[in-house]
Amino acid sequence: MRGGFLLDPDVVHLNHGSFGACPVSVFEEYQALQRELEAGPTDFFTRKASRWFWGGEEQPGRLADARERLAEYVGARAEDLVFVPNATSGLNAVIRSLPLAPGDEILTTGHEYGAITRTWEFVGANLVVCEPHEVVARIGPRTRAISVSHITSPTALLFPVEEICAAARDAGVLSIVDGAHAPGQVPLDLEALGADIYAGNCHKWLCAPKGAGFLWAHPEQQGWIEPLVVSWGYRDGADFAERHGWAGTRDPAAYLTVPKAIEVHATFDLERARALADEAERRLGELGYPRVPGVPAPFMRGSSCRRATRTSCGRGSTTSFGSRRRCTSGTAGGCCACP
Repeated sequence: MRGGFLLDPDVVHLNHGSFGACPVSVFEEYQALQRELEAGPTDFFTRKASRWFWGGEEQPGRLADARERLAEYVGARAEDLVFVPNATSGLNAVIRSLPLAPGDEILTTGHEYGAITRTWEFVGANLVVCEPHEVVARIGPRTRAISVSHITSPTALLFPVEEICAAARDAGVLSIVDGAHAPGQVPLDLEALGADIYAGNCHKWLCAPKGAGFLWAHPEQQGWIEPLVVSWGYRDGADFAERHGWAGTRDPAAYLTVPKAIEVHATFDLERARALADEAERRLGELGYPRVPGVPAPFMRGSSCRRATRTSCGRGSTTSFGSRRRCTSGTAGGCCACP
């Protein structure tokens, strides 16, 4: 499996979670698409990638085809999902569009990705930070939205997002899920998950090229979410996908390669990778190394997180976070080493 990646064989790569790694076959398709684009930019952009650009043809083009395949993979309708460069970009569009009244509170935890917390701070949100098991119980009359991760970036916990989202919906509260680390690690069914908003990355554990992510929104919530870049798709009567689908001239090759990444990811032996990760952690523990020394970002250290404990999400039932480890195990085999 290691030989199927472009990673330097002389380096032990312990951090996959931050930026991901791309299999050779996926990267080759990515580069082939870039070469095809450069051979005929106008034809590629206006007839191959996005035929709707001139409003003349019925078939939408390759971007729509790739979006259909990704939607199928994550259990969603294609019209409810748009490509974005990464989950942070998608959640920025959501957070910066959300109307907040005086006194509104955003309920979150201390396990969230720093960029998302900073975005809430940027818009002046009143953040109420609680422990994961307190989230549901802390919903109150001032709660405007719950902002949680599916799998947390700093601590690699698998949150019981289905229960959290159900409680939010019962209370009339918006649920916003940061799924940056979920695609490729856990099965996704966004229609059944119950979130109002979900953003994910394809370049991490799904092993697509960098610059491939998605934003999904429940049909009831799509109207108020503005794109970060207003461009040709933004017009009267445009739907969610049209408004967010064109953000100026940018290389779409990463998006177009997502179907190939899904195909290749399906060939990975995830159970064996998980077993290897468990064994690696066990051996490191026996050697007395609670952390990997010399890693400049402590919150991304692969061995600093032990098994997550069982916890209550606040609805009276105990929910297991499962056996979850920091998603940074090494080299090619480590691209799926965290369950």
